[in-house]
Amino acid sequence: MTLQDSFVLAWRTVKSNKLRTGITVAIIAFGIMALIGIITAISAMNQSLKENFSFMGANAFSIRYKEMNARMGGPQQGEEFSKSKKGKKEKKSNLDKVIRLEESTYFKEHYGFNRALVSVYRRGNGNNELHYKNRKTNPQISMFGADENYLAVSGYTLALGRNLNSVDIQSGRNVAVIGSNVAAKLFPSKPEKSVDKIILVSGKPYRVIGLLKSKGSSAMLRQDDVVITSVKNLRQYQINASYQIGVMVNNVAELEPAIGEATDQMRKARRLIPTETDNFVIDKSDKFAEMFIGFLAGISGAAGAIGMITLIGAAIGLMNIMLVAVNERTREVGLIKAIGGKKKDVRRQFLFESILISILGAVFGIILGVLVGNIFSIVLGTGFVIPWAWVAIGIIICTVVGLAAGIYPAMKAASLNPINALRYE
Repeated sequence: MTLQDSFVLAWRTVKSNKLRTGITVAIIAFGIMALIGIITAISAMNQSLKENFSFMGANAFSIRYKEMNARMGGPQQGEEFSKSKKGKKEKKSNLDKVIRLEESTYFKEHYGFNRALVSVYRRGNGNNELHYKNRKTNPQISMFGADENYLAVSGYTLALGRNLNSVDIQSGRNVAVIGSNVAAKLFPSKPEKSVDKIILVSGKPYRVIGLLKSKGSSAMLRQDDVVITSVKNLRQYQINASYQIGVMVNNVAELEPAIGEATDQMRKARRLIPTETDNFVIDKSDKFAEMFIGFLAGISGAAGAIGMITLIGAAIGLMNIMLVAVNERTREVGLIKAIGGKKKDVRRQFLFESILISILGAVFGIILGVLVGNIFSIVLGTGFVIPWAWVAIGIIICTVVGLAAGIYPAMKAASLNPINALRYE
C-alpha cells in the first residue's frame, strides 16, 4: 500500500463518519478559535496603541518631571545630604522640585541642537466641560497651556483658523485652539463654523482661533478632545503645576544625539551638580505604546494557556474517538493485513485520519478566530489584522495534537492479529 493509498483511504473514512468527525473538529476548532481570536484582538489593540500613542511623531521626544519616590529607610539614590557632627542638614536635594517655567524657558532659549523645534507646555485639568449656547461637551476635555511650537511638536495640524501667536502668548488672553471632537459636539452641523465663536471652558469665555484636524482617538487616549490656550493663560488658574518640554528634530537619525544634548542642557536648567541624578524623564513618542503593549503581552500568554488547555482536552477526546474507531474497524484492519497490508500501512492510515481531523479543526478555528478577533479592529478603527505567525503556530500545534492523539490507537490497530481481527464480531 503506497503513501497516497493510505492518505486517500484515511480521507474517505473521515468523510464517511460525518457526525464523529464534526464533533471532534468542533472541539479542536473552538480551542484554536479561542487562541487565534484573542491573539488577533490583541494585535488589533497593539496596532491601535502604536497609532494613538505615537502622538509626537517618530522624530520627537518630551521632557517631564520625575516625581520623587517614597524613601524606604535611607536617602534615595541621587539624594545628597551632608550632615555635621551635630546631625544638621547642610544641603537638601532638589529631586522633589517640579519643572518651573523659568527652567523650561531657559532650556528653550539655550537648546541649540541643529535647528530642533522646542515647545514649552503644561497640562491643565482633564475634566473640562465646554459650552456653546445650549450645547455642551462631556466633562472629559483636556486643557493645555502651550506656545507657538506645541502643535508642530505634538503632531497636530490646523484644519482652519490660526495657531497661537506671540501676542496671545505674551498677553495670556482668552483664546483657544480646539480639537475636532470638541467642534463636532458644539457645532454638529458645521464644525468649521467654530472659528471666531465664543465658547465657555469651565464657565470662562474663550474665543476660538483655530480648529485642529482629527488625529484619531481611543478609549485610552482622546487626542481630539482637547482645548489649547497659551501657557500664561492657563497659569492664571494653576500656578504650581510642572511644565513639560517637547522637542522635534529634523529626522529620526538625530534623535539619540538630540536626547543626549537635551539631557545636558536640562541638567544645567535644573542646576544639578555632577553627583546628583537626573530629576526629570525623557520620553520618546512610542514609550507609552511600548508600555501598554508590554501589558498586553501578559494577556497573550494567558490566551495561549487557555487555548492550550482547550487543545489538550481536544486531544484526549480525539484519542478516545480513534480508539473507538479501532474497535469498530477491527475486521477492516484484519482484511487489510490479509491482502498483504503491513503494520506500517495500518499505522499510517490511522495517523493520517487523526492528523486530518486536527487540521480541519485548525482551519475552521483559525477562520473563526480571525473573524471574531477583528471585531476589535472594527471597534478600534484599525485595518483587518491577521496574525500570520500564530496562524502557522496553530496549524503546527494541531498537527502535533493529531499526531500525539493518533499514535496509541494507530499502534493498537497495527498490532492486531489478522486472523482474530477477521473473526471479530
